Amino acid sequence: MIWSVFDVPAKENEIARLEKESAASDFWQNSDSAQVLMRRLGAIRRQVDEWRGLERKAAELLELTLLAEDDSALSAELEGESAALALKLDGLEFSLAFNGPYDVRNAILAVHAGAGGVESMDWAEMLLSMYLRWAEESGFRAEIVDRSYGEEAGIKSTVVQIDGEYAYGYLKSEHGVHRLIRLSPFDTDHARHTSFALVEIMPEAEGEVDVHIGPDDLKIDTFRSSGPGGQNVQKVSSAVRITHLPSGLVVTSQTERSQLQNKEAAMRILRSRLFQQELARRAEERARLKGRRISAEWGAQIRSYTLHPYRLVKDHRTGYETGNTEAVLAGDLDGFIKAYLRLGIGQDGE
Repeated sequence: MIWSVFDVPAKENEIARLEKESAASDFWQNSDSAQVLMRRLGAIRRQVDEWRGLERKAAELLELTLLAEDDSALSAELEGESAALALKLDGLEFSLAFNGPYDVRNAILAVHAGAGGVESMDWAEMLLSMYLRWAEESGFRAEIVDRSYGEEAGIKSTVVQIDGEYAYGYLKSEHGVHRLIRLSPFDTDHARHTSFALVEIMPEAEGEVDVHIGPDDLKIDTFRSSGPGGQNVQKVSSAVRITHLPSGLVVTSQTERSQLQNKEAAMRILRSRLFQQELARRAEERARLKGRRISAEWGAQIRSYTLHPYRLVKDHRTGYETGNTEAVLAGDLDGFIKAYLRLGIGQDGE
């Protein structure tokens, strides 16, 4: 059971402490840390307002229920309001699953086609479409920052910025290898094929607060952005490639119109990748101290999507499954996400 008591008085004390910090004369001298604190303050205020509002509504309904014992019409009306209140309470209770330190943040989502050529590249593009639809239906803003197309079809890789409160908290359930089993549309014999793609989910780094990048740590190159088949789609070199020399990490951005916008997007990706590396290092150290083994990125798949000889999507960590494969590939992921969060798998715990 992952639920814990939401300590409203403790949160209110935290609000008072953060408000005091934000009132300091030198608060905005470090804009990165100031923005992090203000986002934290805003999130806690919203949580407390929701719980206090629920508390007031429950007290009001209880008082009205006692007064309406002999009024059947009012009692029926209050029953409906009580059911709605219970539904809202269930939603707020579920929000307690977001107890990781970075759950409230925006997310960086990356999809990489596995071995298997055009089959895996097509599968990677299917996953991209699935996540874009999920984000749209869930009220998140999704923007493709980088995309490398396959020669025949599909994509080799893509990076998507997903903005919205708790974007990382929701999407962290998707991190891992996804397997597709289907009759190949690219095989003249229509043989059954198995394809793999890796999905990475990273919390967006909060500037210098999370990651420090020295002025001499970067090599920045520009080039023309490309489309399907590798053709250049712009006449000017607006795409940006940034190499982080100490780590060897390379990130690119080529979907924005200007070089400056692509550079800013690439820097967001780079910071998040460096931050993710640091989180992974901490997780490995904790696992070593506890005697546990951390699986490699391309380890066992977390979820299988079977389209032939039967239809089934199954998560191998939670056991949650559904036969409505069309809905899942159209972005209906909430069942899988909630099953993951309810079990408390892979909490950050930094």
